[in-house]
Amino acid sequence: MSEHGWGPSGPDGLGRAAEEPGDTVWRLRSRACWQEAADLLRPAAEHDPTAALRRAELLIEQCLFTAAHWIQAEQALRLAEALATGTEQRAAAACARGFLAYVASVLGPRDRLDEAQAALGRTSALLPPGAPGRPLLDFRRGLVAENLLRDRGAAWIAYRRAHEAAGERGDKLLRSYTWRHLAALALSRGDRGHAREGFDASLRLREQLGFTVGVAPALAALAEVSEPAEAARLRAEAARLVHALGGVPVWLARQLAAPPPPGTPPDGRSTRETRGTIS
Repeated sequence: MSEHGWGPSGPDGLGRAAEEPGDTVWRLRSRACWQEAADLLRPAAEHDPTAALRRAELLIEQCLFTAAHWIQAEQALRLAEALATGTEQRAAAACARGFLAYVASVLGPRDRLDEAQAALGRTSALLPPGAPGRPLLDFRRGLVAENLLRDRGAAWIAYRRAHEAAGERGDKLLRSYTWRHLAALALSRGDRGHAREGFDASLRLREQLGFTVGVAPALAALAEVSEPAEAARLRAEAARLVHALGGVPVWLARQLAAPPPPGTPPDGRSTRETRGTIS
């Protein structure tokens, strides 16, 4: 699975030779049309555990980019949890539960750290080593460590595991996220060379995949390690994309409208102390 459940090449992240219905969902998702994509999945999601989980992941991602629509995501996730039967399906639903609790803790009205940790711990207990869901689990554990526990060492280890496994599986979307987070940690250590390498790799992958909604955050991150003229161009391009997509990600729209003080690392947080990247 990719960072939010599946990527442009299907649930296994390994690619397809022909057009499938999931490609339409991916195109809608990548253009910030989460509601339309979720509506396409709704009929199958009523009885199919895989479709239900995909729909829940879509709506959780919508929460991440909009800081809204919490009830809809919660309802979709409860359905996915109810339909899950096998160990892999229950693990995937628990991983989504942990991610929703994480996003709500960072962008929502209350702290759900305990719920996030419990759900991701349950996922780990259900998944054997080398399971397809492990890279996503490691990435989300890194998010919790970095942004809720403030443990950059644990975050780096988790991101590194996810990064290597995503590379082995050919999961380019997840790899774009791990590149970005490893780069942000490098920047926090003052290593601008490795930070630039990671931010640039993340941007290139998102552009290759056509993950349009994720390009603006990648541009803004790269601006943090660019020369002033280039940084201004990158931020302007990011602002144009955010505007074209209707103001998402909302946290980036706020950041671009009111630039952080010099030396502040790139961040998605809108209401919490600025450290790290949220997605």
